[in-house]
Amino acid sequence: MVRTGGPTALVPTGRQMKSYACLRSLHRRGIEPLVASELDRIPHYASRFCSQRVHLPAPPTELDDYADALLALAARPEVETIYPVREYDTYLLARDAAAFEPHVSTVVPSFDSLRRAHDRLGLAREAADAGVPFARTRRLSDVDAWDANLVVKARYNLLTSDYVDGYPAGRAEEVKGVISVVPGDDPDVDAIRAAMRHEPIVQDFVPQARKHLYTALWADGEPLVTYQHRQIRQNSWVGGGGVYRESVHSAAVDDVATRLLSHLDWHGFVCIEYLLDRETGEWKFLEINPRIWQSMPEAVMAGVDFPYYYWLLAHGTPSLVESTYEDGVRCHNAYGEVAHLLSILRDDSPFIERPSFAWTLLETVASWVRYPRFEFIRPDDPGLFLSAMRETLSSGVTPDREYAVGTDRLRGVRGAADADRDGEVPRVEP
Repeated sequence: MVRTGGPTALVPTGRQMKSYACLRSLHRRGIEPLVASELDRIPHYASRFCSQRVHLPAPPTELDDYADALLALAARPEVETIYPVREYDTYLLARDAAAFEPHVSTVVPSFDSLRRAHDRLGLAREAADAGVPFARTRRLSDVDAWDANLVVKARYNLLTSDYVDGYPAGRAEEVKGVISVVPGDDPDVDAIRAAMRHEPIVQDFVPQARKHLYTALWADGEPLVTYQHRQIRQNSWVGGGGVYRESVHSAAVDDVATRLLSHLDWHGFVCIEYLLDRETGEWKFLEINPRIWQSMPEAVMAGVDFPYYYWLLAHGTPSLVESTYEDGVRCHNAYGEVAHLLSILRDDSPFIERPSFAWTLLETVASWVRYPRFEFIRPDDPGLFLSAMRETLSSGVTPDREYAVGTDRLRGVRGAADADRDGEVPRVEP
């Protein structure tokens, strides 16, 4: 490990590789990343940019104990900010803002804005008020006929007592799985409710012509810096986060995202997946993710140094942020592409045809040769990639998947899919 002796930023994380962008970016700016994890072994510890590490006594699912641990670290005089790597982090930093504010400066939405974004049913109403297209969304109990291609998913992908009546206080969990339903299916709605532990929602399946990811850092209801990429390959062939992408800019995507986030008076990081509806020609969003996203390392490569810009905004110097990036930058997440190939042998979808494994392998290798830009295969930090690849090969999924406890309860429910819409292929921690 290399110590810079400079100011410190707290980076709480599990195995999520998206937080690696923070380590690398902060270190080269003379800021020490303090990596905090409840796990004994994560790929980040093998990185030369991991300046400091500390063990958290509780996982984020033990919400109150986890919050106490973060607050104790925030009280250290050298710690100046905290990065919201996981949904739990954004939630706690917003909910407990009054407790954290005396110690650190953070950039997260107000708790009111966050509640509105986390409620996917309410978010559909917010979208209607903002005049932006969205996939038709309703409660599971409001579906009278299963006569179209539909997707059942959690109303709240983060379950807490603030959101769900009767949920145990002091605890939280993410529900990442989705259930695909085609005409003629008769899903067991009671089993689905029991598995998701609350009344889920049903969205129309959007036949996509193109998929973009809109990512941004907002400041007090205004976009400070934005970035988009189109997804070419994903964690799974049936969906998920992009693992082979190209930086792009769509004015139409920027317009609908700006209208929605302005309506929510957004502040902080945001990641929104947009699908171009093949039938209507509209860009439709599926949900908002108010945290660091999987492809942030790629954005940094294209010229948008989100981790450093977060630091600048937290320190009251947003004027130093640069808002341009290079179009056409293609980037690979190598271990994610391994997971994509494995998914062809493992995952199913009633909506799209399974691709050829051999052809996909050929396309993957060809793209590696033609566009040899990788997020984690870096000659100046080989230990991180080797550790992450070991995780992928040993488990069959990428290191980004954890604490999606609710998904395990969905196994065996008819039509349950292994990939959800916001880029997480679920895995349950042992």
